Amino acid sequence: MPLNRASEAELRSFREGDALFEATVRESDGLGPLYVRDSCAACHQSDGRGPGFVNKLAPSGVSSKAELAARLPFGPTERPFVTAGAKQALRAVESGELRSVRRLPPAVFGRGYLEAIQEQELERLAAAASARSGSVRGRPNRLGDGKIGRFGVKARLATLEHFTADALNGDMGITTPLRPSEPAGPEGLLDDAKPGIDFDASRVASLSDYVRLLEIPFRKTVDRSAFALFEQVGCASCHVPSLRTDPHFRVAALSGIDAPVYSDLLLHDMGEALSDGQYEADAQPREFRTAPLIGLRFLSSLLHDGRARDVSEAIEAHGVPGSEGRESVASYRRLSLAERARLVGFVETL
Repeated sequence: MPLNRASEAELRSFREGDALFEATVRESDGLGPLYVRDSCAACHQSDGRGPGFVNKLAPSGVSSKAELAARLPFGPTERPFVTAGAKQALRAVESGELRSVRRLPPAVFGRGYLEAIQEQELERLAAAASARSGSVRGRPNRLGDGKIGRFGVKARLATLEHFTADALNGDMGITTPLRPSEPAGPEGLLDDAKPGIDFDASRVASLSDYVRLLEIPFRKTVDRSAFALFEQVGCASCHVPSLRTDPHFRVAALSGIDAPVYSDLLLHDMGEALSDGQYEADAQPREFRTAPLIGLRFLSSLLHDGRARDVSEAIEAHGVPGSEGRESVASYRRLSLAERARLVGFVETL
């Protein structure tokens, strides 16, 4: 559903983007030569998470972003399907030197709230994190242009236009003014069945507006006692309940409000057990952006790779050795069974 207070002009853009989001992209539209899925909705059905997914390649013994690029000349993303004359897909053959790591796509509802948050808020949280005691820290993923990343599991993208263009290019081989080159492939194909730019800026804008204008799913009234447990054990240190948005943000309905995103959008070291072997912008393999707890009750699995089947498993996964969340998990385990159930029940309403 669109934002409750979206303008008529915004609703028109929302509907245009909605149709494009659902449409199957074909060879004549610029699909390929290599691709992961052929529509946005294939990875974000009902604006949620899946059923499509991406596999990332993780070579062993890699210790830098440059070394990862050298070991994987066609990039770290598997592209299992071909079209537009391509014959050779990009797949991993698992061995002692290479593993394939599944990554589930994010739900896209409520993303406009994330984009609207003031950078000053993120800088404030980063400063507070560096000063606190205990295992929890947190730092922004500062991008090459100086902006703070906020989209992607490692916060490597700062705006919804770049989020959209990156997904079109990486998942479908669709070129745009923001991503004008085809992803590299083993056959060296530099274009597809549609010469030049596949999607112009207006299509990128429509898709970006659609995602920007998606509302956060309705939430029940907060159980204050359960929320108190959420704060008591330290969940709210990273899953910050709300952050202030820019009063001059481009969407009036999202301007100057407290965005209830339950995230600090910062990177946190989650321990070796959760590492995905990926370097993205300034993020390291063990680092992940705090997942916003938006529409969580609609997700069939949790964490970046879907390994957690429910909230309880996701909480326990934060307690592995080396994880910044380990002390919070220890506090959670000290709760009574009834208190744990209330805390989990609260998270399941978000």
